Amino acid sequence: MGYHIDRPLEAGTTRRDALGMAMALLGGTLAVGMAAPEATALPDDECLIEYDAEFEEALALGDAQLPDDSDRFAPPSKGVLPLRRGYRVTERYGARGNWQGGHHTGIDLAVPRGTPVYAVGGGTVVLAARSGSYGNAVTVRMPDGHYAVYAHLNRIRTRKGAGIPTGARIGDSGSTGRTTGPHLHLEIRARRGYGSDINPVSYLARRGVSLHE
Repeated sequence: MGYHIDRPLEAGTTRRDALGMAMALLGGTLAVGMAAPEATALPDDECLIEYDAEFEEALALGDAQLPDDSDRFAPPSKGVLPLRRGYRVTERYGARGNWQGGHHTGIDLAVPRGTPVYAVGGGTVVLAARSGSYGNAVTVRMPDGHYAVYAHLNRIRTRKGAGIPTGARIGDSGSTGRTTGPHLHLEIRARRGYGSDINPVSYLARRGVSLHE
């Protein structure tokens, strides 16, 4: 593949690249007198999450308000998939694009709206609310110090401060926040703050879970 699984991709064609090339070709066609279509539709599952101050502030506040109770939970030696039905990966982790961090900070799994979403690892729910670009989002602080963010949910089925086990149902997939279609944006952070993201595929692989791309 030409890249390390724990680092963002250095290069590669993303859906944004393809859209840009299509627009360039369209421009060439117009130059020779062909009529343009009325509009160019965005992909129906595009993730538009950027750095979002509202989300980061809500996450920091929730984290600060809750004590470190990681000793209540066993270290996440074994994980589970966030979905129990088939999905389609519509944006890989690390894909280059117009995000503030320069790459996609999670992995996008397209499923129908209302699909149950499960915690890949147990821990403490530090955020369960609608917040900015992430829409309805749940963030779980896990006992290994990592944070799992589940974004764009149609419905949240847990609450801030709850202690949840691995595999607990935490919500239903949706398209809230900055997205053009229903999918789960799964983000794993090594620390709470934006920019500490790691590859969800490799994180889960170390816990015996195959999240295929």
